[in-house]
Amino acid sequence: MNAKIGIRPIIDGRKAERENLEEKVMSMAVAAKELIEGNLKYLDGTPVQCVIADTTISGSAQARDCAEKFSKENVTATLSVTSCWCYGSETMDTDPNTIKAIWGFNGTENPGAVYLAAAMAAHAQKGYPAFSIYGKDVQDKSDTSIPEDVQEKILQFARCAVAVGTMKGKSYVNV
Repeated sequence: MNAKIGIRPIIDGRKAERENLEEKVMSMAVAAKELIEGNLKYLDGTPVQCVIADTTISGSAQARDCAEKFSKENVTATLSVTSCWCYGSETMDTDPNTIKAIWGFNGTENPGAVYLAAAMAAHAQKGYPAFSIYGKDVQDKSDTSIPEDVQEKILQFARCAVAVGTMKGKSYVNV
């Protein structure tokens, strides 16, 4: 079974914020999935598979549900995506065995960068290495595209994650 990448849409759980950002954050997750699956292949030539959490993640209950789903799907790496702020330590991937990355949307009105910084600090505090993904250019809130520099970082992370996931539990001679 090939290693998969799990995509975790992170959102502010406050009612008004959640309603305003749910579509944006889920579209980020879908766009990341399409980018990875459309550009990367496993050693056997089949497209890399991504799994998106069933719901957006705004707290520890949704993070737990997501982790349970991912453990059943052979997810060996996670990409958390967000365009908003929320508590990093409540929503982060706490599985010590997954490879982690966070894409914080660099937007005009939403502080994805604030979440990115808080979650990266929480990962460091717990001793979980994580890759930080952030675009160099500020995007308008309604812009649903993935900037070229962010695409490059996501694909670089995904390539490495798939390679490590493929080797997990194997001798490198058997890969």
